[in-house]
Amino acid sequence: MAAVSEPCAAPAGPAEAAAAASMPSRRRLEFLAGRRAARRALRAVGLDCGEIPRSGRLPVFPPGRTASISHSAGIAVAVAGAPGRDLPVGCDLELRPLPREAARLVLHEDEELLLADAGLPPGAGTAWSVTALFSAKEAAWKALTVMTGEGREGPAGSLRELRASPCADGLRVCLRADPAHAVRVRVVPVGAGVFSYVTSRAGTRG
Repeated sequence: MAAVSEPCAAPAGPAEAAAAASMPSRRRLEFLAGRRAARRALRAVGLDCGEIPRSGRLPVFPPGRTASISHSAGIAVAVAGAPGRDLPVGCDLELRPLPREAARLVLHEDEELLLADAGLPPGAGTAWSVTALFSAKEAAWKALTVMTGEGREGPAGSLRELRASPCADGLRVCLRADPAHAVRVRVVPVGAGVFSYVTSRAGTRG
């Protein structure tokens, strides 16, 4: 974790400095906090990391290092992949709850029964807030996105291109165009918001 209120919020190198210089003040502090959080997450798994440039809006990590960054309401969080383990990495923090009306931007009709106010009968399954489903899909989107020498490879379009369904104590999120590309996501309440993170790949379901 890192906070925008921390002192000495300086870029770690020229690429970070150039990116931060083009941002409004608040966004610049969030950007730098996110980079600090990522370096802390990588150190926690035994990896050092200098500056973290970006391609578009996505962070680009040095070879052998994988991490995911998110920030909300002045707090930045990151998760990192341990060396030698080829696992997907993605996280999302949402401290400001989303309104019910935002569901149409996140969900397809076949996912609306997941919502807490969808009128599920007792015992029909876990009910989720729009915020939780948005956050889970954001974490999955990051985990399913890979930066290559040719650019970004991953989901195209909006979060509606991903499909969420319940699994165990979380959600399975897959590409609608290719359901075999799927991850499992855990959603943890944080105050009025949520923190979501990818725990593993998910197998194909029939």
